[in-house]
Amino acid sequence: MLPLKADFLLPELREIAAGSSVDGFVSVQARQSLQETDDLLAMAEADPLIAGVVGWVPLAAPEIGETLARLGDRKFLKGVRHVVQDEPDDRFILGTDFNRGVAELAKHNLVYDVLIFAKQLPASIEFVDQHPALRMVLDHIAKPTITSDGFDDVWESQFRELAKRENISCKFSGVVTEVRGDTWTIDQIRRYWNVALDAFTPDRLMFGSDWPVCLLKTGHTQWLETVQQLASDLSVTERTKIFSTNAIRDYNLDIGSN
Repeated sequence: MLPLKADFLLPELREIAAGSSVDGFVSVQARQSLQETDDLLAMAEADPLIAGVVGWVPLAAPEIGETLARLGDRKFLKGVRHVVQDEPDDRFILGTDFNRGVAELAKHNLVYDVLIFAKQLPASIEFVDQHPALRMVLDHIAKPTITSDGFDDVWESQFRELAKRENISCKFSGVVTEVRGDTWTIDQIRRYWNVALDAFTPDRLMFGSDWPVCLLKTGHTQWLETVQQLASDLSVTERTKIFSTNAIRDYNLDIGSN
């Protein structure tokens, strides 16, 4: 984890933007802290590179309504995420208090980002079914286990089932960090790309960098170029959706489509 033991702030973001010709980012929470949410929003207000923020709020707390009301006038808050992958109970996402809080998000036009491991897909399918009117984004294709000598067939079956829900999109991100071993190749992740593309189609699939966590296995530009290569057979319109307009739509970003 040594590459992550550093500050990743606006100067570092500007550097990777310049190196990869990316002109807008959605910054997603890492710590389950209202202070971090406020800090991310302050950075978005200070630099147009950050077009939106997916923050954290205490969804299961009795005062969630008041918290969302307080944050409601922060125009860069576009969504909320809870680190469900770290919860010891694989069915945490179905908790009554948690879902009461999630149900409040639609009132504030906020997206919910689903951060899980593949083993939590069954419960997450039930969760999405409880909120059919809420826009959601699945992070990191639900983190399958990727090895050099096999394919996660259980993940594929459950992932495809989740993709049948029209209110959820998927980020192709955080994939190389799920590859077991010190190295990875594009061929190792190509089948996962093909499944994600087929299940969600170019209309509900989007690129995600997972920067700076991606630094554990790859650089931002290398990952971007990898996904661009995977998507190279698609039409210009389809690539534009994956690398731009789907994120603008799903996160309700106040920027143009170019």
